[in-house]
Amino acid sequence: MDFSATKDCHCLAARRRAREITRLYEEKLRPHGLRATQFSVLAALALKGPTPLGELADVLGLERTTLTRSANRLGDEGWVADAESEDARERRLRLTPAGREKVESAYPAWKEAQDEVDRQVEPLETE
Repeated sequence: MDFSATKDCHCLAARRRAREITRLYEEKLRPHGLRATQFSVLAALALKGPTPLGELADVLGLERTTLTRSANRLGDEGWVADAESEDARERRLRLTPAGREKVESAYPAWKEAQDEVDRQVEPLETE
């Protein structure tokens, strides 16, 4: 079997590029004490308001358990908190005033990374 075609693997190339892009965002957000995923959680809550954890996970394309760990860390920092829910089985997250301040202060750094990636590739369409 000839495996030489695997050196042009699209999956590997996409994963490599995703890691490069993530490193750029992480570098820009590091001075604000945020990881790229944490910024995305805060920004999504700023956009959507209080949101059920499962729905937020779907919006962000994250596993629920991954989002739960991230939300717990963000909660420890005082940036997110649990919101009231009509269904006691449902965990809803909300942005705290400190979280809004954090995402607003980090936004220019995120925008720098976003603009840099835009210059390198065509922006992706989002839902």
